Amino acid sequence: MDETYIKVKGRWTYLSRAVDSRGQTIDFLLSGKRDAAAARRFFRKALKQSHTVRPRTITVDKNPAYPSASKSMKKAGELSRFVRLRQVKYLKDVFDKTFRSAWRDWSLFRLKHGVFYPDVARRKPRG
Repeated sequence: MDETYIKVKGRWTYLSRAVDSRGQTIDFLLSGKRDAAAARRFFRKALKQSHTVRPRTITVDKNPAYPSASKSMKKAGELSRFVRLRQVKYLKDVFDKTFRSAWRDWSLFRLKHGVFYPDVARRKPRG
């Protein structure tokens, strides 16, 4: 799981992205905060996908929201108690390899939902 801070419609939001062991994007989520509730919401959304298998390990950065989200989901039975949460300080090296696919996914999201940057919208050809 990786996050970046981007501006959408004039507001700064977190773009969270989950990738599998092969570097394929599983899902992404835009959220205003980077707290335990946002982490739980994203874990639920990513695990609910039809093409997602139950993970053995979830690798995240050192954000303290992830362990509490993982614990509460395990307690509620939403996440297997055998899933290991692995916190690594520097995940950017791992996710830099899939940076291109993240921007492709973000571009598809923008096209689907009509999210455009103001300066790009002004330069859009008319006709």
